[in-house]
Amino acid sequence: MLKLKLHWQVLIAMIIGCILGLFLKSIESSINIQPIYQSITLFGTIFVRLLKMVMVPLIFTSIILGVSSIGSGKKIGRIGIKTFIYYLCTSLFAIINGLILSNLFKPGIGANIIQNIDFDPSRIQTPSSTLDILIRMIPTNPFQALSSGDMLGIIFFAIFFGIVLNLVNDKQSNLLKDIISSIFAVIMKITQIVISLAPIGVMGLMTKTVYSSGLGIFINLAKYMLTIILGLSIHLFIILPLILFLFIKVNPIIHFKSMASAMLMAFSTSSSSATLPVTIKCVRENAGVSNEVSSFVLPMGATVNMDGTALYECAGVLFIAQVLGVTMGIDQQFIIVMTALLASIGAAGIPSAGLVMIFIVTSAVGLTDPQVGIIVGAMLAIDRPLDMFRTMVNVTSDSIGSVVIAKTEGENLYS
Repeated sequence: MLKLKLHWQVLIAMIIGCILGLFLKSIESSINIQPIYQSITLFGTIFVRLLKMVMVPLIFTSIILGVSSIGSGKKIGRIGIKTFIYYLCTSLFAIINGLILSNLFKPGIGANIIQNIDFDPSRIQTPSSTLDILIRMIPTNPFQALSSGDMLGIIFFAIFFGIVLNLVNDKQSNLLKDIISSIFAVIMKITQIVISLAPIGVMGLMTKTVYSSGLGIFINLAKYMLTIILGLSIHLFIILPLILFLFIKVNPIIHFKSMASAMLMAFSTSSSSATLPVTIKCVRENAGVSNEVSSFVLPMGATVNMDGTALYECAGVLFIAQVLGVTMGIDQQFIIVMTALLASIGAAGIPSAGLVMIFIVTSAVGLTDPQVGIIVGAMLAIDRPLDMFRTMVNVTSDSIGSVVIAKTEGENLYS
């Protein structure tokens, strides 16, 4: 198994984890399986914590190096504008996709949820407003942002730091660049060691997921799940490959093969931020994207480019409205589109973050009834597989964005 490529190791580990989860579930009534279950799932917990350990220093140092290596403010602005346009367009494509499918299939009509679900809405913390997303991009204390893992604040400060690093005299800037570059090299080495543990960690994560998932709630939410899955599939296998083909003139299968490890890691961890080290590795080594482009585009994408989450926010709110019997007009659906875009930008790159952020969108269109929390609780019960899929969509979109922007900068890819 050790001789296999990482993505095959991860795939085999996922299958083993599923088998273990089903087996433990089947024998739990006859013997005490908790010691075995906790031992196996501990691998997954440790693996995710190790990934999160390297996440902040990796993002902080890579963005500073990426921005400062671009050099001129003109080039920074050019790449930044391209990155913003790409992320904005793909997120809007995903939202409109979710909007069309939700209006077409109406998954909330006939879904008998409210009477059957016992859920305390107060257990979910709701964000204050969409404006809060924009305000918290600027950290009042950069060190606090680093210690608390505030990704928007870290990215803002790192970009600012990288730009100003080129404005001071060469002696001072070169000294800082050398120090940051050395830290980055060490963090990348740590990351490689952590990534090598992926199969064991993924096995633990999948065992926990399969063991914990119930099947009863799937009946009433089946149409909702299928709508989300169809929307994500269209975005992943049609829209994103079309962008890749039009701009890069390359067979999308080649890119998917290059990103196989990152896509499987995203699927198993449900965290685009935790997958970031693998995404950077695949994009650089397999797709041939330069350090200056990947270090700028990918950390940004792991925080603000959430195509799968954006689609989910839109479709999820329409599903809630349909369950409650509320008809959404064109004006309200436009508000959903714009608010879903902001909510996806503000969603953290961690499992089920989009489900929490959905309250921003429901509040924006006036869905504040206590029953909304009950429906969201039902959605939470079956969210794990959907979260796994939409995270894979998020990461794939980030990777395609990096190669598209690298191509426009004249880089030679997939060579």
